[in-house]
Amino acid sequence: MIGLGTLINGAAIVGGGLAGSLMGKLFKEEQQDSLTKACGISVLFIAIAGSMQGMLHIDGDRLVSGKSMLVVLCIAIGTVIGELAGIEHGFEVFGEWLKRKTGNSGDAGFVNAFVTASLTVCIGAMAIVGAIQDGISGDYSTLAVKSVLDLIIVAVMTSSMGKGCIFSAIPVLVLEGAITLLAKLIAPLMTDTATAYLSLIGSVLIFCVGINLVFGKKFRAANMLPAVVLAVGAAYLPVNF
Repeated sequence: MIGLGTLINGAAIVGGGLAGSLMGKLFKEEQQDSLTKACGISVLFIAIAGSMQGMLHIDGDRLVSGKSMLVVLCIAIGTVIGELAGIEHGFEVFGEWLKRKTGNSGDAGFVNAFVTASLTVCIGAMAIVGAIQDGISGDYSTLAVKSVLDLIIVAVMTSSMGKGCIFSAIPVLVLEGAITLLAKLIAPLMTDTATAYLSLIGSVLIFCVGINLVFGKKFRAANMLPAVVLAVGAAYLPVNF
């Protein structure tokens, strides 16, 4: 069944969020803060691993780094585009609407939890590649693996940050659902190089999310999202990054 992977992913996020919400009631405020930072450290190392995989390679007996210019250009230009478009503000407005409609008006951290969790589970090659596989052949195996990871991540984030994390299922359903429906159009664009670039830039953005979790909000990470689109476009430039 085409689209099953997206439904599984959304259900896993909701399930993880509900489990995390129950667990969160067992922790005191300082324990929740420690758990948030622990989750942030985990996200940082996941992001670092993805970034290094994209930037480092072995040349003979040497470890060589590359793609620095790709990272600088995509992140810088993408951030300018995102700031001008006000992407993060859009997320926050939608989060505020969700907070009111779901009866969570008294939850001061709802919007931040929603935005942070949404960015964590939406950014990355697995969401795009998995949705394309699902849309073309009905193969939801990649999204199934992502679902397990998202369930764990959202459970931990919800237990420390609050119910807002549960609603990160909405942008995941929208993003992966749209890509699944448009899979036959998008698939030719996602060459091996484009997927590698997307994974690298996505990992850098996830690193920014991790920083926000550990040190408080330092980056408007949602405004950096256009960098992911630029990364795919960069794969078609006659430049060796």
